[in-house]
Amino acid sequence: MTRIAGLAGNRGRNLTHLAALAPGGAELAVVLTADPSAPVLDSAADREIPTEVVPHAEGESRADHERRLLDALAGYEFDAVCLDGYMRVLTATFLDRAGLVLNVHPSLLPSFPGLDAHEQAIEAGVRVSGCTIHVATEEVDDGPIVTQEPVPVFENDTATTLGDRVRREAEFKAYPRAIRWLAEGRLDVRDGEVHADGDTSDDSDDDADQGADGASDDRNGVADETDADTEDESDEPTARFPARRIASTDRSRALRYGENPHQRAALYADAAAPHGGVIGAEQLNPGAKALSYNNYNDADAALGVVREFDQPAAAVIKHTNPAGCATADSLATAYERALATDPMSAYGGIVALSRECDEATADRIVESYKECVVAPGYTEGALPVLRGEENLRVLDVESLDSRPEAVVERPLVGGSLVQERDRQRLSPADIEVVTDREPTDEEVETICFAWGVTKHVKSNAIVLADGTETAGIGMGQVSRVDAVRLANMKAAEHAEGTSAEGAVLASDAFFPFPDGIEVAAEAGVRAVIQPGGSVNDADVIAAADEADMAMALTGKRCFRHD
Repeated sequence: MTRIAGLAGNRGRNLTHLAALAPGGAELAVVLTADPSAPVLDSAADREIPTEVVPHAEGESRADHERRLLDALAGYEFDAVCLDGYMRVLTATFLDRAGLVLNVHPSLLPSFPGLDAHEQAIEAGVRVSGCTIHVATEEVDDGPIVTQEPVPVFENDTATTLGDRVRREAEFKAYPRAIRWLAEGRLDVRDGEVHADGDTSDDSDDDADQGADGASDDRNGVADETDADTEDESDEPTARFPARRIASTDRSRALRYGENPHQRAALYADAAAPHGGVIGAEQLNPGAKALSYNNYNDADAALGVVREFDQPAAAVIKHTNPAGCATADSLATAYERALATDPMSAYGGIVALSRECDEATADRIVESYKECVVAPGYTEGALPVLRGEENLRVLDVESLDSRPEAVVERPLVGGSLVQERDRQRLSPADIEVVTDREPTDEEVETICFAWGVTKHVKSNAIVLADGTETAGIGMGQVSRVDAVRLANMKAAEHAEGTSAEGAVLASDAFFPFPDGIEVAAEAGVRAVIQPGGSVNDADVIAAADEADMAMALTGKRCFRHD
């Protein structure tokens, strides 16, 4: 166990924070101060941490005082000394005998050393400040840097407001990080240099859980589904998972509100991100309202669907779920077929197109109310048609050639989840037929199309497809058989010109029991694509054989939970 001796000047907030977090299992062995009235003594006592007071004697030299400090520490075992507002420069008398001594300075050294770091930062007009954890030396605010943490400087900041934020948002992150590295054996100081592997990328991720994930249903008899294999596609950006992430985005605009009118919201943009997304898209209908939080979210989801396909593709999105999707020889036909999946639910939705929007497609889009259309360009004939709808937001992403970022992130309270983007694409060679009946060539084409759509439907997800158009979509259900029932209902009651009869069914995860297949067979489904991997696979396959269905397995699932 790593033990820390803390030297505090007053409140010792960082030491108290370290005691509360115990980074890497480290603990405070003792807290020492020169001020008998320092509040840190009470904080330490509350945590049953031993304390020592070594006041400065009148006329005492620094060396003599430091010898008394060392005498006071002699009764404790410690691996490092952490300074926290200890406002005296230590000399070799202490440093040579104490071992590793770390200090925190409230700026990004070497910028703004000294006691007035915040005032210097405000006066200099910098837009980024922060803190530095460094090895203490006899030189003021010098010594090898262990780690730093940035914070933005706002236009209305004062030295006080900046100081408060540096402490809470920078020091409370950086100091525990340095101690955790020390406790984990990842920090070494020798020959006046710091050697730390804490900020390096670790693609091996030995500590990551590579085992089974949760099953899709919580009924008895369900086996865990294994994680999908990772593909190494040379033409795709590589996902990196460094030990520490520093992100910088700029506020692009304030939004009218968030998901609901009582929630404030803003849009932030990453200037280094590839083009082809909705954040940088030009709004081509100047009379329309500005995009809302939900518009941005849905438009981004809609673009993700049409990016899946090389053919002209159209998708209609509602609440980030596809209401319909299709590919065809022409964009107008693709849109008509996508809309026909569920024209009732498509009301007020978002339309995404994978090609430049032409006049024929625009004419069909404006036949029913839509919130937004997003495409890589518009013809001269299409724009007047779309602009005729006063509140239709028309977004031009210019091109879909660039690929989105290699990782996706989901914020959690206190942090975030980061994962590789799901870039799997299904080809006929990727499927394993497990039933007596083989799928026809047409069914295989539909299988690959349906899988591309299923990737973008909230789990539990079922997609019914006829040719290269969706016929019914069941999304966001907590049991797979209910997702099948919902897709069947959508196909029977809402779809125009297509149905579940003779359709292909795609499932984002395995069928834990035969009931989902039995419900699909009753609706007329003729072929199924699913990952497989259930302990009941044999029963599920038998149910498909009983119904004379073709069933193929991918060996990979495509859960989408956010």
